Amino acid sequence: MNAIIFPIAIVGGAAGLLSTIYLTISLPAIIIWKIYRKIHLGIPMTK
Repeated sequence: MNAIIFPIAIVGGAAGLLSTIYLTISLPAIIIWKIYRKIHLGIPMTK
């Protein structure tokens, strides 16, 4: 039983960790990109 649960726990933990890292990096990157476009190109932030 333990041999089945252990790999599932590893895969689930890795999926959670990777999605958290992705969100932590992508959200600020998108906000910075939109501010850059607003300042340099005059494009509204809502587009």
